[in-house]
Amino acid sequence: MHRDVAAAVSDFVDLTHVHDVLDVATGTGLVLRALARRSRAITLTGIDVAPAMLEVARRRLPEASFFEADAALTPFADACADLITCVTALHAIANTGSALSEWHRLLRPRGRVVSATFVADGRKGPLQRDHRYPADHRAFETREQLSATAARHRFTITRSILWSDEVDTLLIAEWVPAPR
Repeated sequence: MHRDVAAAVSDFVDLTHVHDVLDVATGTGLVLRALARRSRAITLTGIDVAPAMLEVARRRLPEASFFEADAALTPFADACADLITCVTALHAIANTGSALSEWHRLLRPRGRVVSATFVADGRKGPLQRDHRYPADHRAFETREQLSATAARHRFTITRSILWSDEVDTLLIAEWVPAPR
């Protein structure tokens, strides 16, 4: 499922004006690998809190940069990304508000976020029972809930699609910083 959703996210992403991509909770780098197949003209960076996942990502996509970092506290300069992706991980970020504030700091003008979140009752595949991170899908599991969450953190959802592999259903959405 994760490879297929990474491909769907890559297809959904508008790469116009995108030079620098940051993939949050990159895992083994599936989303960055899918984006790399679309364009060699973009700089790819991934962060994750799991060193073992990052080692796999580095082996599979050596042209990208990978860092062990928390979504809410990254080691990057202001306005360093044109696109931030976060796929199947928002529900596992302990402090979503802090992460979204950080993403505002990291985005350049005209920058955007693309997320993929499980919809209500959309998770049918096997659950990892020993997961050490929280799993709260409520703020992201419908377009309305995702829009409300985004608005609370000064983002607007500009477009979205539902994606399904007949087992899991996800909402893929594009976020832009709301005008002040």
